[in-house]
Amino acid sequence: MNTQPLHREEPQRILLLMTPATYRGGAFMSAARRLGLEVVIGLDTPPGLTTSQSPVSLPLDFKAPEEAVQRIVSFARARPLQAVLSVDDSAVELASLACAALGLPCNSPAAAEAARDKYLMRQRMAAGGVPCPVFRHFPLTADPAAVARTVSYPCVLKPLRLSGSRGVIRANTPEEFVRAFYRLKRIVLAEGFDEATTGFLVEDFIPGFEVALEGLLTAGHLQVLALFDKPDPLDGPFFEETIYVTPSRLPAAVQEAIRACVERAAASIGLREGPAHAELRINDQGPWMLEIAGRSIGGLCSTILEFGAGMCLEELILRHALGRRLPTLERRPEAAGVMMIPIPRAGLLKGVQGIEEAKQVPLITGVEITAPLNNPLVPLPEGASYLGFIFARGEAPAAVEEALRAAHRCLRFDIRRELPVLNTVLT
Repeated sequence: MNTQPLHREEPQRILLLMTPATYRGGAFMSAARRLGLEVVIGLDTPPGLTTSQSPVSLPLDFKAPEEAVQRIVSFARARPLQAVLSVDDSAVELASLACAALGLPCNSPAAAEAARDKYLMRQRMAAGGVPCPVFRHFPLTADPAAVARTVSYPCVLKPLRLSGSRGVIRANTPEEFVRAFYRLKRIVLAEGFDEATTGFLVEDFIPGFEVALEGLLTAGHLQVLALFDKPDPLDGPFFEETIYVTPSRLPAAVQEAIRACVERAAASIGLREGPAHAELRINDQGPWMLEIAGRSIGGLCSTILEFGAGMCLEELILRHALGRRLPTLERRPEAAGVMMIPIPRAGLLKGVQGIEEAKQVPLITGVEITAPLNNPLVPLPEGASYLGFIFARGEAPAAVEEALRAAHRCLRFDIRRELPVLNTVLT
């Protein structure tokens, strides 16, 4: 009788890098469980603090990448890792550095840096012949009135390393430029950047219709997972995104031109593997690249994407990172859309009415209010979040778009002005 213990193959182990405030952690965790993976959470944690994140947590300081990579490598000696991924923008560069140190397939650290730094991105796109706005780089110490006399109008001021349209401001005149400069500068300095070593971009404003492309890169080849129309005009002065609807209503030839433009942009900055999220403007001259990121779509927007027999975007990304076979990448045939509920004004969120009414709108599949009650709301360009998300599915993109707008009209937000805190002495 054979009494030898049965050999059980260990599950693949993956490190997911995230911050405590991310929207994206839950979706990746759920996908990992469906795939039977052992997950290690690399959580951005200040030094000296511990965390109770489950199932396994590895506290890391994302602002100290060399030390973080050493901790990851040390961990992997005892518990080998098969992939390292950042669930959002926060640790894309760290993930690339860790993969390079561990010998795992990933985009190069130089490519990851270029996908996060708008100036590097623009330089490499321009050198690669990718259609993109005319741009100039200035130090944050520059005299804004002097710079304002040298640029073309309308123009757009952009910080180099913020995401989600934070600090992005259009200026139509020199006077608007100066005001936009000081606002951008306050935002950048509040994020901890050093004034003496930090710059910003000034780009020509590109008119046109905006789209977002969600794709997957394999050895430099781009597979389009979804092309989203953004039906609300994004003409400034700020650029808060609201509605995404897929499939796109653009002609097939235009959609192929968009795919080719994004693939060329990815090659120009060195992105070759994994998810890619791109933003473009389309006008009579064709597609223009605004930005490309080496990560998937943000917020809760990915929940409207399903592939094959119900596979979510996060499962597809994990399979790709682990070198597993990918089933069909065809999406469900119906139209889908999401509204990122904009913040109408600053203040304290005291309540939300009309949620159940919004859920009853035909084609609406969900309403998620993610902004916590009794917390301050900060709109763009300073803010970095939304009030929540509305989701819809239907036969036609136009019907999905109208359902999202109808549901949004049902919602009423009680936003009250914050009262200043007075220091008083009790006697």
